[in-house]
Amino acid sequence: MRRFWKKLTTAALLIGLITGIALPVMAAEGANDKSESINEKLGVPIVVYGDTLSNSQKQEVRKLLEVKDPDNTEEYNVTGQDIANYIDGDPNSRMYSSAKITREEKGKGLTINIVTLENITEVTSEMYANALLTAGVEDATVDVASPVKVSGHSALTGIYKAYDVQGAELDKERMQLADEELDVSTDLAKKEGMNQEKVSELMTEIKKAIAEQDPATKEEVEQIVKEQLDKLQISLSDQDRQMLTNLFEKMRDLNIDFDKVKNQLEDIASTVKNKIDELGLDPGFWEKVGNFFREIFQMIGNFIKGLFS
Repeated sequence: MRRFWKKLTTAALLIGLITGIALPVMAAEGANDKSESINEKLGVPIVVYGDTLSNSQKQEVRKLLEVKDPDNTEEYNVTGQDIANYIDGDPNSRMYSSAKITREEKGKGLTINIVTLENITEVTSEMYANALLTAGVEDATVDVASPVKVSGHSALTGIYKAYDVQGAELDKERMQLADEELDVSTDLAKKEGMNQEKVSELMTEIKKAIAEQDPATKEEVEQIVKEQLDKLQISLSDQDRQMLTNLFEKMRDLNIDFDKVKNQLEDIASTVKNKIDELGLDPGFWEKVGNFFREIFQMIGNFIKGLFS
């Protein structure tokens, strides 16, 4: 029994460590709460709600995105027609995922926070960041939320609309290509031997290589894709390799300057690695965590079962 409670206590501490739960810290006396302060230079945050949301769901999303005072934000709805306009999508699409965009000072970079991780089932924060850089979005904090389980693709359209209504010109071809990139990323993440993190790493490393090598031909793009697949020890079918090559060849044709956002690409590439390094975790950590919790749940099940036997 003592072993059980020791394991359970360790599990609770580990959960807190992984999810970033910390003990409450008292604010210093006289500290100012700037959470509701209006940035007079960059403007108020923009919130774009999925048009399919019911009134109660919209209120739920408003809380999730920490919109405490709607008067201190600009609010819009994103519709199926917007998907058709921005990325040639289906105008009958149901829109649930929503986003809050807070513009940041130049050089700040992109920060993506998926507030409802359990409800954004296919797109990771790194995938969003990669796609947004492709579309031309820089220097912003973006929070994404949905009250129901969705893939997460439609939130991109809301972000594009937010920039459009503010007069920021995003090239439509780049927006469509960013959506295609997200489709490729989520498709690859479903392949055997791949996962979301590995796909994000691959896409980022290819972009970094393109920024460094500035390929002039499709053959050079194809060689970069091959080099990065080999470096990361990723095995893909000829069809998937061609899909990647075609995607990045389109980026080359559009003259997307990844060298301009190289620092942000470096940030994306190092995000997961930094977290692992900070915690002192070895490469097999997550497998060990999975085994650990399976043992804990088995012990809890046996304990409860024993109470009634």
